[in-house]
Amino acid sequence: MKLKDLKTISNGLTQTEKMPVLFLGHGSPMNAIEENEFVIGFKNVGKDIPKPNAILIVSAHWETKGTFVTAMDKPRTIHDFRGFPKALFDIEYPAPGCPELAFETKKIITKTQIGLDEQWGLDHGAWTVIKHIYPNADVPIIQMSIDYTQGGQYHYELAKELASLRNKGVLIVGSGNMVHNLAMIAWDKLDADNYGYDWAIEAIEKMKEYILSDNFQPLINFKNQGKIFDLAIPSQEHYLPLIYSLALKERYEKITLFNDKAIGGSLTMTSLKIS
Repeated sequence: MKLKDLKTISNGLTQTEKMPVLFLGHGSPMNAIEENEFVIGFKNVGKDIPKPNAILIVSAHWETKGTFVTAMDKPRTIHDFRGFPKALFDIEYPAPGCPELAFETKKIITKTQIGLDEQWGLDHGAWTVIKHIYPNADVPIIQMSIDYTQGGQYHYELAKELASLRNKGVLIVGSGNMVHNLAMIAWDKLDADNYGYDWAIEAIEKMKEYILSDNFQPLINFKNQGKIFDLAIPSQEHYLPLIYSLALKERYEKITLFNDKAIGGSLTMTSLKIS
């Protein structure tokens, strides 16, 4: 790819009004085929925002050494889970890719070298939620991987470099869960409404307090926030997509929470929109 070709591709992303930013608590892959309150929340947020030119999503389920973006024309639907009904494996989400956005992302990031990937596709952290927002699979989409060797501050600074994409019709989405400790799930309580262990409720309430007061530094330094955060975030991959979303908030913008409930004691579906 020559520089002149890269410039031609990037120019295809025209200026628009600033797009909102989302963080989606994606929860179980079963949300792809169920009709529940969380799915309704995803559908409703889709009705509240302008239809984007393209989507860039950071999913908990694509970790790499270094940072990559998908750059293929037709990303495959990845069924990266086990033990679920055949109906879930039968689902395909045939949204087109967006090489133009991949090249633009590579161009604007200076913090690290962005790799262009043509193998990955859309994992369940991406397609199981986006399919409810854009059920016709008619919005081009790319994924950005999470560099598992880096911590919160690095990802926050990297995410800030994506800001200009919002003015080119790109909806940026983080997909994970703020509280995500599968090892401690109360499987017998999955059907209970808003059931969370005391530490999980304390953690999510503290997270929301920081989020809604624009006090992001404790969230970036999540490993230094004590036992309840350690329990809520035993590994960082489901939490870091939140950092990507928060990094893109402008001072004048408002954060709106939705799907703000706990499941099975140790997982939260809390999601947010920045606009």
